[in-house]
Amino acid sequence: MSHRQILFVIFGLMAGMFLSALDQTIVGTSMRTIADDLDGMALQAWVTTAYLIVSCISTPIYGKLSDIFGRRPLFLIAITIFLIGSLLAGMANSMYELAVFRAIQGLGAGGLMALPLTIMGDMLAPRERAKYQGYFLAVFGVSSVIGPLIGGVLSGSETILGITGWRWVFLINLPIGVIALFIVLKFLHVPHFARPVRIDWWGAVTVILAAAPLLLVAEQGRTWGWGSPASIACYVIGTLSIAAFILAERMMGDDALIPLKLFKSATFSMATVLGVFVGFGMFGAMMTVPLYLQLVNGATPTESGFLMLPMIAGLMISSIVSGQLIARTGRYKMFPTIGTAFMSAGFLLFTFATADKPVVFMMAGMLLIGLGLGQLMQTLTIASQNSVGPRDIGVATSASTFFRQIGGTLGTAVLFSVLFTRIPDTLGAAFGNPTLVAGVKAAATDPAVQADPANAGILKLLGNPGGVGGALDGDTSFLNTADPRLAEPFLVGFNDAAVTVFWVSLAVVLTAFVLSFFLKAPPLRTSSALQEAADENAAELAELAELTRDAQRAADTMGALVEPGIDVDEFERESRPKPR
Repeated sequence: MSHRQILFVIFGLMAGMFLSALDQTIVGTSMRTIADDLDGMALQAWVTTAYLIVSCISTPIYGKLSDIFGRRPLFLIAITIFLIGSLLAGMANSMYELAVFRAIQGLGAGGLMALPLTIMGDMLAPRERAKYQGYFLAVFGVSSVIGPLIGGVLSGSETILGITGWRWVFLINLPIGVIALFIVLKFLHVPHFARPVRIDWWGAVTVILAAAPLLLVAEQGRTWGWGSPASIACYVIGTLSIAAFILAERMMGDDALIPLKLFKSATFSMATVLGVFVGFGMFGAMMTVPLYLQLVNGATPTESGFLMLPMIAGLMISSIVSGQLIARTGRYKMFPTIGTAFMSAGFLLFTFATADKPVVFMMAGMLLIGLGLGQLMQTLTIASQNSVGPRDIGVATSASTFFRQIGGTLGTAVLFSVLFTRIPDTLGAAFGNPTLVAGVKAAATDPAVQADPANAGILKLLGNPGGVGGALDGDTSFLNTADPRLAEPFLVGFNDAAVTVFWVSLAVVLTAFVLSFFLKAPPLRTSSALQEAADENAAELAELAELTRDAQRAADTMGALVEPGIDVDEFERESRPKPR
């Protein structure tokens, strides 16, 4: 493909990727407002987890179907499903409804996440791919920058055109999606080399039965109890389904949803494991930090979007620099190690967070995490694609994305579970602190504080000590306007619970840092998957033509032998080699 053709295709891919990347970032800063309006702060993990569960389960299915039917039609279907989910999410009236509609969004997002990377893997050689990575990084960077800002502005508005502001967080996808559909229809035209395959229905069913229960218990374990009958049922169903999935994939061979032969490559296996850990840390940071900024630092949704800029800036800078270095040198082994080291440093800094530290402290940690993520996201995908043959680019890319999404889903579910499990204990400890309690008593007995309507909600809550432990499970808007002395124990309690989350994230990322030393990095190929597939087809055609010519020559020879006057048996005897 010419440079101009490649640019047109990338233009179509960027439109779909923008839609997916924007949705991942626009919801983070608005989630607190949504949860307050729908009275379900403790249920917000359902909303995020439902989206991630469905998107990560559908990712390998999109990859396999695109191998069979082509990338373009699957990409169009993914955008359409995503837009339907966005429309429904904008009409949700409860957190449970929102979780269901976000799951529909996730069904489309699974294709939007995996297929652009797969198509890039088709068109460009691994080493050449880094040259074009800047276009995708620009889209991801712009959407990551404006996503939190737009989410904050929309959720911070009471109404827009007569519709509650936060609902536009989802409805804004509609005009963008229509534009994306037009661009994809117009420009995304890539050749498809069809080949006969079997559809792995059993693999699709068992991967759903394996992933969903385990992710569900990760989210709901603290509510059900980790040893409750519901949790045990999820463990059993998930474990048995994993065994059934492995058996189904072994029986399907090359036609499997995730062919087991991929894991024979040490590079693919290690890149996949690292992707799980990186996804855990990435989603853990992106989901908990905006909430921390709004609750502890008192930022508005819009302000929290601006405060996330260091992470985005670090991600863009390190992505571009690492991409250029890969393109020039063909070496990439060092980036996973350096990237996980930066992420570890960022989470380590977070563990020293206190409620009275300035917001610049958190911004420094976000910059370090962004610098680490930028070196990991594209490098691990390139390593996975480079470790397989051209016919397996689709399943390899979707499998890599699938496991990274699994890590992200587990990260979100586990970290939110840890957070809300710890909050009652940390709030109890904060209200046991003599200094904080003295400040609360002084403020509560101050006539001016009592007369201020802005303190009515928190004073009522403090009048019921038994309800303090669950004070942050529902509407937390009472902290925005309350007297600082009354709010301080809640902020300290939430900070201490968040620090536990940062310790868990640090442990996971440090594990990835150690494992990164074992990543084997074979040289990057210089031919694209499409070129290699075309060369293979050409070689097969040439071989077939040669066989056809040989058969024709044999037929001509035999035809000549059976002409009148020629004894075939005598000819064969005379043609045999004579003994020396």
